[in-house]
Amino acid sequence: MSEKGASNPSKDESYLDAVIKKRIGLFESIQAQQIAYRQSIGGEPIKITLPDGTIKEGKKWLTSPLDIAKELRGGWASSALIAQVNDTLWDMARPLEGSCELKLFKFDSNEGRDTFWHSSAHILGQSLEVEYGCKLCIGPCTTRGEGFYYDAFYGDLTLNEDHFADIQSQATKAVLEKQPFERIEVSRGQALEMFAENQFKIEIINELPDDKPITVYRCGPLVDLCRGPHIPNTSFVKAFTCLKASSSYWRGKSDRESLQRVYGISFPESKRLKEYLAMLEEAKKYDHRILGQSQELFFFHPLSPGSCFFLPYGTRIYNKLMGFIRSQYWERGYDEVVTPNMYNMNLWETSGHAANYKENMFVFEVEKQEFGLKPMNCPGHCLMFEHRVRSYRELPLRLADFGVLHRNELSGALTGLTRVRRFQQDDAHIFCRESQIKDEVKGVLEFISHVYKTFGFTFELELSTRPEKYLGEIETWDKAELALKDALDEFGRPWQYNEGDGAFYGPKIDISVFDALKRKFQCATLQLDFQLPERFKLAYSAEDEGKIERPVMIHRAILGSVERMLAILLEHYKGKWPFWLSPRQSIVCPVSEKSQPYALKVRDEIHGAGFYVDVDTTDRKIQKKVREAQLAQYNYILVVGEEEAKTGQVSVRVRDKSDHSVASLEDLLKHFKEAAAAYH
Repeated sequence: MSEKGASNPSKDESYLDAVIKKRIGLFESIQAQQIAYRQSIGGEPIKITLPDGTIKEGKKWLTSPLDIAKELRGGWASSALIAQVNDTLWDMARPLEGSCELKLFKFDSNEGRDTFWHSSAHILGQSLEVEYGCKLCIGPCTTRGEGFYYDAFYGDLTLNEDHFADIQSQATKAVLEKQPFERIEVSRGQALEMFAENQFKIEIINELPDDKPITVYRCGPLVDLCRGPHIPNTSFVKAFTCLKASSSYWRGKSDRESLQRVYGISFPESKRLKEYLAMLEEAKKYDHRILGQSQELFFFHPLSPGSCFFLPYGTRIYNKLMGFIRSQYWERGYDEVVTPNMYNMNLWETSGHAANYKENMFVFEVEKQEFGLKPMNCPGHCLMFEHRVRSYRELPLRLADFGVLHRNELSGALTGLTRVRRFQQDDAHIFCRESQIKDEVKGVLEFISHVYKTFGFTFELELSTRPEKYLGEIETWDKAELALKDALDEFGRPWQYNEGDGAFYGPKIDISVFDALKRKFQCATLQLDFQLPERFKLAYSAEDEGKIERPVMIHRAILGSVERMLAILLEHYKGKWPFWLSPRQSIVCPVSEKSQPYALKVRDEIHGAGFYVDVDTTDRKIQKKVREAQLAQYNYILVVGEEEAKTGQVSVRVRDKSDHSVASLEDLLKHFKEAAAAYH
């Protein structure tokens, strides 16, 4: 059922009430024991060091970050959302366990925003469970870093926008109640008992590692399995709304249970929500899928889902983007290579993708052997490195590859050019020595900065460090993280740590760009990898005769997916492409049929000079031709009549400008060359 107010067979009021009461009872019982224990062992004096070097006194197991915030000026007690104790994010009300370094974060920080939106996901989860009796699955802040969602199992009920008012009403109630976010640690047995009625939570609990505590959070009637941390209480969420509902699968696997996902956004002020919703409305006007169709750039067809058909005008942009990166490769010492699209699965077993990524690959059989289309280029580049003996003199070796990649995305997740199955990246892998890491990373950062400045993007940098699950030696990780830190420091732009968010095979630098609508995207990639060189036994001969060393591998992309970057740029420019990147740089519009021969001559000369040019030879009036050209976003509209034909000139109209000028063809082409060069 999908009608508003339709009954949900999975919601039994008395059953739901009993489940919630049971969970709260177990939570409060465990919480009381843990508070009593902390009070019995607490009280030892500790020192809390603030970022400015100030030292505050506290008591072990009793003093919390909130207690310290109350001693500070600047309204920290009422605005701090989350703390960082040494290198660990920490609830404001959670007692400190010893002397430490303490940082506090408000909403206008990555730590504060992510925590705020994760906590808002719990408010959403509470609303969904109370209103519909669903079985909650997971509720994170989004990976794009903008809002949150909650996946849940609803039985026969199908959610849509008609349900949002009821969900938001429940959320408002939770906010007004100022429900504190409370934390306890539980044993596996206690967790299994607490969530016995929810098979999704049970599955998560059974997969949790034995050496880490299991944490549970409560806000109001919601008791949820969660690593945390969270904001102090629900009243911080002054503005909350649901954005959309969609279908999903448990664990993202199409052969598992069908779930529904509700997306939301929240802010500490209603003004910010209004601004955000206004931005979304503005963005809708420039959705790349709509602009792509109106500008005849690309389309999709059900006979090849997730694979884009780029039309001539779209292909012009696509090739311009790759040509721009190729020109930078020439200047920056990269060698472009071409590698196969399909490999025997033995390659993917060596690389580790068969074990960890196979379900996202297109796999097929050839002569009774299993093959897979490549979802990334790195294993192929490893084969290229190892195909002959290498010397330290060849390093760093920078291999770039625009190879076609395929990833088996779920059909329901395919979204225009931003989520596709077939795509190309400006992918490159740098094989270097440990001593060369810093300089190579600096070179990549300068490359990224140049490209993003060209596009008009601003960007942020984060150093993502060793995660809980990692491969390799800690000493190697420490050296790599230090090299990245030094490279970032010398690069000279502000950056932040993103503790514990590195890839399992090495630390990385995350680069987030902001477009003209201030939306955040992650496009560029810069990751260190010690594991693939180890898996492929890559080696080079060192200076010392007979000594063999293992290279370090740097994965990097600047555009990321060319398809996705094209979509971002289309929306960033609102369909008005800068001249150097434009697929419609100019159009010649003859005033009458008599002027057509000259119009065709002008077209041929502009085309011969290497610029995109069209000609309108229809019998429409010149005002209509000019208006159509303006709507099509031609950068230059060149009107020619009998007078221009006599003098060898053109009447030039520039996009978005009402005036026009007259220029010789020679001067026009000189201007075109300068305009194209100005962006590089």
